[in-house]
Amino acid sequence: MKKEGSAMEKNDAKIQEINKVTLVGIFVNFLLSGIKIFAGLFGNSSALFADGLHSLSDFSTDIVAYLGARLGSKPPDDYHNYGYGKYETLATLFIALFLGFVALQIFIDSFQTILSLLRGDILQTPSWWAFFAALASILLNEGLFRYALAVGKRINSNSIIANAWHHRSDGWTSIAALIGVGGAIFLGGQWVILDPVAAILVSVLVLKVAIHIFLPAIRELLDFTLHPKELEQIYSIIEKYEEILDYHKLRSRKAGGRIVLEFHIVLKGELSLKKSHDIADALEKELKDFFGEQAIVTIHIEPPS
Repeated sequence: MKKEGSAMEKNDAKIQEINKVTLVGIFVNFLLSGIKIFAGLFGNSSALFADGLHSLSDFSTDIVAYLGARLGSKPPDDYHNYGYGKYETLATLFIALFLGFVALQIFIDSFQTILSLLRGDILQTPSWWAFFAALASILLNEGLFRYALAVGKRINSNSIIANAWHHRSDGWTSIAALIGVGGAIFLGGQWVILDPVAAILVSVLVLKVAIHIFLPAIRELLDFTLHPKELEQIYSIIEKYEEILDYHKLRSRKAGGRIVLEFHIVLKGELSLKKSHDIADALEKELKDFFGEQAIVTIHIEPPS
């Protein structure tokens, strides 16, 4: 009962952290989207306006991360024997896909703007409003990224970590806007082309982040095995036990922030049933100490053949 109570307390603490970091993200994105859209419209910066729409889109990903991580923190039950971790993984995948879509849209829009400029179209020079709005956006997004990343790692929440990188990508988009606005203001004339050029470069960086988030999520949904370094750690823990003659059929996967392990161990034939159980119990505890109390470890005991 004490273990169950401790697990419930950890889940409650994780949910509270998720609530806090998500609400902070929603507030900051609301503030930034308003500032950048206003400054983009009235400051003659299409890049900053697009960046504002990008921040506005973050509301949906924040909500997805919030709901997904809350579900992922729930303990296993009769209908979800391995917990709700895959809901969190789905939320992470959605963030990656959405981020990739926004990156491609920025790339296409910026490319079309460059073609218009090369055809002789003239763009108005952005104002100082746009410049300072882009600068403020960079600082706020970097602070939000560091805060969310630290919380995500501390509570082992993949969707919060994914959303942290989303915040970092927002900062890169604002850097593109700052370079474009600054170049147009300080250099003038034909240098307004810096705005869409920088936006294209940043859209590639944003797409890279989307791929960085997408690949682990899709691997998890497809039940890929753990990383080789994690498997090596599992092997080293098992091999410390002299009573274990052999081990095989090791299966591993991730479900949200939860590790799932299943394997067979061959024990010395003279060991009693109680001693064999104690060894398996100690091994399970050591693996949970390494991977976290929420890890699901199933060990099948076999006699020597």
